Formats: sequence, C-alpha cells, structure tokens
Amino acid sequence: MSGDDRRDDGGTPLFVFPEWQNKVPGVVLACGGLAAIAAMAAVWYWFSPSFTDVGYMPEQPVPYSHKLHAGDLGIDCRYCHVGVERGPVAGVPPTQTCMNCHAQIKPESPLLVPVRESWATGEPVPWVRVHKVPDYARFDHSAHVGAGVGCEECHGRVDQMIEVRQQQPLSMGWCVDCHRDPAARLRPAELVTKMGYAPAGDAVAAGKEMMAKKGISPPTHCSGCHQ
Repeated sequence: MSGDDRRDDGGTPLFVFPEWQNKVPGVVLACGGLAAIAAMAAVWYWFSPSFTDVGYMPEQPVPYSHKLHAGDLGIDCRYCHVGVERGPVAGVPPTQTCMNCHAQIKPESPLLVPVRESWATGEPVPWVRVHKVPDYARFDHSAHVGAGVGCEECHGRVDQMIEVRQQQPLSMGWCVDCHRDPAARLRPAELVTKMGYAPAGDAVAAGKEMMAKKGISPPTHCSGCHQ
C-alpha cells in the first residue's frame, strides 16, 4: 500500500493530499531562485551600455565619412574638434570649418545641400550626437588628451568608419577599469590623434614611465567624476 492510500482503523484516509505534493515547495523555491538569477543576468547584460549603446550609429543630416576625411585624406581630428585639447568638450565643427574646403571642393554636390543652407542662413547643421556620458558624470577631454589617452581608445578606429558608431560602452565600470590601470592606454601626447598607434616596445612599461613622469594618477573615488 502506498503512502497516499494509507487509512486509519475506521477506513478514513490518513492524508488529505497525495504524498508527492510534499516536494512542491522545494521545487517552487528552486525554480523561483533560478528564475530570479536568470532575470538578474538578463538585466545585467541586455540593460547595460555594452548592449544598448555599443553600435549606436544614428543617421546624420549629411553623409560625412570619417574614413574619407580622417583616414584617406589624413585630416587631424583637431582640425574639426578644436576643443579637445582646451576644455571638457571636443566640439562639433561649425559650418565654417566645412566650407573652408567645400567652398571650392565639390561646391555643387547635392550631398552638401544642408551644409550650404547652413552657411547661407547661419543655422547650424543639425548633427546627431553619437557619444555622450550621462549629465551626472563629468568628463574632460583635455585632461585625457593631455595625459596621453588616444582618441581611438574611446572612439575606436574612426578613420575606418564611413558612418561613426559608438565603439565602447562609456559606462562607469568601463571608465573605472581604465582609471585603475591606465598604463597600457597611454601614449606620447603628440600621438593622441594617431589612428592604429602601436608602441615600439612594452606598452605597459612605457605607460607606467609616462605616469611617473607626468604624475598621472586617475581618480577612482566617486567625486572624481561626480562633482
């Protein structure tokens, strides 16, 4: 006789519910725990900048190719992004910068209609921003460039991008990882805009030497970026 069928002397069943139901609470707890872990893992990845932000490539009002300008023509980043060495914001080039060349180069190109209209009206070209840290975080381009952090460390090989896309998550964890150990990401200040930079020797040793020479010690405490 199974446990479910046992009865007392009067023939009344000893158990109201079948014996197998004793395992239900344990199964529910185990499945609930696994589901909670799976949900946390899903949020950790699919709600993180590594998934939501990396690869962001908005359509721009003008099909400007960084591959052509920064890559094939070799125009230095600082020609357009003039604030990168002077302050926190690298800056979007004004229409004047574009017209310095395009007043004579392809002046009638239909692709440049928004640029010519901007030049005629004085209204800026409505470029769509690609890279942005949250408003509650402070990022200073000049501090990083002055320390020897190359443009491609954060922006990737823009000289190979026909359309610029976000290459790195720019998340707090990603930034803090670099602040804790920046040596491998440093290079001589005069080479910060060089794409495809490869140090001649040991990059880490060279970076540590630069850190000692310049007194580079990136903050890892909260107030370093949240002021």
